[in-house]
Amino acid sequence: MSALILIVEDEPQLAEVLEAYARQEGYRTERAADGLAALSAYRAASPDLILLDVMLPGRSGLDVLKTVRAESGTPVILVTARAEETDQIVGLELGADDYVVKPFRPREVMARVKAVLRRATALLDDAERPLRVGPLEVDRRAVVARVHGEALSLTPAEFRLLSQLAEAPGRAYTREELLAAALPDSDALERVVDAHLASVRRKLDAARAGGLLHTVRGVGYRLEAAG
Repeated sequence: MSALILIVEDEPQLAEVLEAYARQEGYRTERAADGLAALSAYRAASPDLILLDVMLPGRSGLDVLKTVRAESGTPVILVTARAEETDQIVGLELGADDYVVKPFRPREVMARVKAVLRRATALLDDAERPLRVGPLEVDRRAVVARVHGEALSLTPAEFRLLSQLAEAPGRAYTREELLAAALPDSDALERVVDAHLASVRRKLDAARAGGLLHTVRGVGYRLEAAG
């Protein structure tokens, strides 16, 4: 069965265009025009990906994203009219997988959809044995990371970054390398890596594993257990 895309957009004409292009690509679609309707549709339909406008009536797109991330790792692409980098970073820190800025070409959006779905599928297809770094276990088959046996609530992008770092404990990865590994089809800036890993660090700290993720000044990041 083809992937189900939930399109959350309050501009009817734009929503219709996105839906038409999505169906042309073979995807199934659901639509919502405000934040509350978006959450209802998300819970009822269990979409494979959400195209989420930031500026929505009622609850904002960022509020919807927070709720979705508290409940699942469903891939989310933010659609925003705000070109400021800080707004994009906020959305990525909250767990968005990618973003597009209005005005955009619908084919560009569909290319992002394909890329994000492809990355999500790649996580499921990876059958390597779990990677372990100190109290951290990264299980690519189950797509879950655990600390002291307890699962971490990670977004797909956060999981991919943590998985990449866990492949070679002690190695310093550049932001460019991590961006290529976690978001290979995105035109996101390298600062996006900082945003995602800041979130990962907070979650590791909360799980009593705060000493694992290290910032390497002038280079990037490494994952290493205390000696």
